[in-house]
Amino acid sequence: MKKMSSLLEIKGIDVYYGNIRALHKISLSVREGELVVVLGANGAGKTTLLKTISGICVPTCGTVEFMDKRIDGMHPSFIVRRGISHCPEGRKIFPKMTLFKNLNLGAYTRNDRVGIQEDLEGIFALFPILRERKKQVAGSLSGGEQQMLAIARALMSRPRLLILDEPSLGLAPVLVTKITEYIKKINQQGVTVLLVEQNARMALSIGDRGYVLERSQITLKGTCKELLNKKEVIEAYMGV
Repeated sequence: MKKMSSLLEIKGIDVYYGNIRALHKISLSVREGELVVVLGANGAGKTTLLKTISGICVPTCGTVEFMDKRIDGMHPSFIVRRGISHCPEGRKIFPKMTLFKNLNLGAYTRNDRVGIQEDLEGIFALFPILRERKKQVAGSLSGGEQQMLAIARALMSRPRLLILDEPSLGLAPVLVTKITEYIKKINQQGVTVLLVEQNARMALSIGDRGYVLERSQITLKGTCKELLNKKEVIEAYMGV
């Protein structure tokens, strides 16, 4: 287990959509350098959790702290500048723009041209296929290539914390394996990762610690090795 200082601390948050409670008394932490997994079925509240961290949703109670400062209620652009980047479910790329323009939009909060160029080269080293496709319209890419682009765009803000929402969704097994390898490599390069997934076997195979979110509440937590051996996780998420 990596022993690092706390980067993200969520303490007792509730989040509502109108009269519907989407999250109830959620508390979790992510330490510097970790890869933390959040598992849950559709409708459990996983995406709402990430939107709350990103400032899109505002909790009615509780706090979200990043690098020892509260960010709940702050504007999303401020949170990006603080060092959190969100790769959303469904990729949300700009399909009529080129891959290269999509990547540059990921760096919209930055003005260090030399650093941006260095990061582009780093992205192309990590995802060589994106260099080959950089002049293509993003909507013409395959599903796997679009997911790589979405992750790469999120990295262009140079985040301290990368949050990923269902990156394996809709991909063939061979592409899931490839995306998993990329996520592991990104974490090994020093980026802290919070990974939301339904694919428990994939996520727990690369994570350090994990949480299980069910019906808006955290019902299990522990190391990923511990969760892999939990009967509840095996039955609910591994089809056994």
